[in-house]
Amino acid sequence: MPDPSILVTGAAGFIGFHVARRLLAEGRAVVGLDNLNDYYDPALKRARLDVLRENQGFAFEQIDLSDRASVERLFAEHRFARVVHLAAQAGVRYSIDHPHAYVDANLAGFVNVLEGCRHHGCGHLVYASSSSVYGANTKQPFSVQDRTDHPISLYAATKKANELIAHSYSHLYRLPVTGLRFFTIYGPWGRPDMAVFLFTKAIVEGTPIKLFNHGRMRRDFTHVEDATRAVVKLVDQPPRDGGEAAGPLAKVYNVGNNHPEELTHVVAVLERELGRTAIKEMLPMQPGDVTETFADVTELMRDTGFSPQTSIEDGLSDFVAWYRGYYRI
Repeated sequence: MPDPSILVTGAAGFIGFHVARRLLAEGRAVVGLDNLNDYYDPALKRARLDVLRENQGFAFEQIDLSDRASVERLFAEHRFARVVHLAAQAGVRYSIDHPHAYVDANLAGFVNVLEGCRHHGCGHLVYASSSSVYGANTKQPFSVQDRTDHPISLYAATKKANELIAHSYSHLYRLPVTGLRFFTIYGPWGRPDMAVFLFTKAIVEGTPIKLFNHGRMRRDFTHVEDATRAVVKLVDQPPRDGGEAAGPLAKVYNVGNNHPEELTHVVAVLERELGRTAIKEMLPMQPGDVTETFADVTELMRDTGFSPQTSIEDGLSDFVAWYRGYYRI
C-alpha cells in the first residue's frame, strides 16, 4: 500500500523547507531528503531541519540523489503516492566552473527520482524547473508556450533537460508530472548565494554590492510564501488523464510574481529597511545571466487560483526581519 507521506527532496534547502513546513502545518506527513552538501553553509540547512523536526509528522533521510541504490531503497520502502522534487545543484554562475555537480545532481539524480516514481506507484511528481530555461528569449513576459531551446548556462540546460526527461517518462509510463519554472524566489530562510541575501549581508557589513550590467537588471522577484502556496496546491492536482490519445500527463507552469523589479529599487528598499546606505560596485554583464525575467502566470492562475500576494516592499521587510533575528543583528 502506498505511504501517505509525501517525499520532499531538498527539504533542508530554501524552497523545500518552506514546502515541507506548509505540508506539515496542513497535517500531512513528510519524509524529507537532503544530502546537506556545502554549496552554501550547511549550518543554515541544519537550522531549517531543526524547525521541521519540531513536527512529529516529519522524518529525515540524508541521501545523495546520485546514489542510485539508496534512492531505490527509499522508494521501495515507502511507495510514496506524492513526490515533490526540489533538490538540485543550484546557481547559474557556479555551473560555469563546476559542471559535474550539475550532471550528478540535476541529471543522474533526477532520473533516479523518476525511476523511483515509475516503479513504486507514485501518483504525481511535482518537480522544480527554473525561469533560466527561457535563456536568451527577449519576448516579455515569458510564457510556458515560448520556445526554450537556447539555454545560456549549463544550469539552465539541466533544468530544460529535466522537463524533457519528465515528459518522456510521462509518455512512456503514464506518470503524472508537473514542472515548476520558479522565478527568483526570496524570503526568510533564503539562500545565501541569491541577490536579496547577498545585498542584505553586504549592506549590514559595509561591503560593496556587485550590480552586474551596471545595475540595469530586472527580476520577477517572487516571495517564497507565494511560491509555496502554488506548490502545495498542485501536489494533489496531477494532470488529468484523458487516455493516451490525449498525450502525456505532463504540465509545466511558471511560478512568479508577474511583476519585474529593478535591482536598484530592491537595493533602495533594503537600504531603507536596514537604515544604512549600500556601497555599489557597477560591473559588466556576467556570462550565463539575462537582463530581465518576467513571468506570465496565466495558466497557473487558471488551474489553481494562484495569485501572487506579496509586494516587493512587504517581502523585503519580511526577509530583513528574519535576517536580523537569525543573525542577531
